[in-house]
Amino acid sequence: MGASVNYDDVEVGTELPAQSFQITRAKLVMYAGASGDFNPIHWNERTAKAVGLPNVIAHGMCTMAHAGRVVTDWAGDPGAVVEYGVRFSAPVPVADDDTGTTLTVSGRVEEKLDNRQVAVVLEAKALDATVLSKARAVVQLA
Repeated sequence: MGASVNYDDVEVGTELPAQSFQITRAKLVMYAGASGDFNPIHWNERTAKAVGLPNVIAHGMCTMAHAGRVVTDWAGDPGAVVEYGVRFSAPVPVADDDTGTTLTVSGRVEEKLDNRQVAVVLEAKALDATVLSKARAVVQLA
């Protein structure tokens, strides 16, 4: 499957559809199993608080993956992302309830590059905090 967004149809400032993701303790356990990251700060509230965290926190790579999904859903092809990087600016605390925490991610085209590529900047927020900074992807378009 190739990228479904055409480079000629994209302008600087084009908004990617924002998405919200519910991160629950159950999803953290599933992510730990898939990733092999069983650090207790991601599942044990006592340990998380003992090291100064507000609560159990989501895995950084899980947060990053959700943000990346906004780009891949927009592009229509995960393989269209040729570069992706973020800085983690705040943890995503996850309450011990059925709701968890909502991660909201939006993005926009920041720059049109050579070779039918665009640079996309992302904003990721949870609990009124920006949780990723300098989040940027380069996407190869059709």
